[in-house]
Amino acid sequence: MTIHLHCDSSDTWLQTVLADFDTFLLDHAANEKKASGVALNLAAHCPDKPDLVAAMIDLAIEELSHYRDVFKLIRERHLTIPADAKDPYVNQLRGLIRKGSENYFLDRLLVAGIIEARGLERFTKIALALPSGPLQGFYQAIAHSEARHAHLFLNLAEQYCPSAALNARLDELLATEAKILNQLPHRAMLH
Repeated sequence: MTIHLHCDSSDTWLQTVLADFDTFLLDHAANEKKASGVALNLAAHCPDKPDLVAAMIDLAIEELSHYRDVFKLIRERHLTIPADAKDPYVNQLRGLIRKGSENYFLDRLLVAGIIEARGLERFTKIALALPSGPLQGFYQAIAHSEARHAHLFLNLAEQYCPSAALNARLDELLATEAKILNQLPHRAMLH
């Protein structure tokens, strides 16, 4: 099973990113840092699920490594990392997470998987649009990582949650994710 997004990111979004790549890099760094924290938070809240804890520790380390790599690009460009800002896309998706321990856990895994799947789609678009060279290679590698991460969250959901509930909820969340994405303004940001 894989996560099939209901829409692609627009060419307008891609052109916005390419026209202001410095702003995109700063946002990319913030997202990697936040993703590391989300993985650690999930591990801390699920000590009774050792497979999940081990996976989230590895994920947190990988996301932090990506943060370090993006930070190197930022330093090369002599940019200054701004304070973290709220991400309307992520916040709206997280607002879909239901209450109740079983629903909450399933939704948390699925929302994380969808965010990673969207990252895969967007980083792939960026890599394809960049000229040949180290930056393109970097974004190709990041896209591959996002694919693994999306698959990881879906596998964990399959391992710990009933499949009937998982499939129906994933379809609901993907439909809403497409609506959220299409209502947001185009910005030189990952989401």
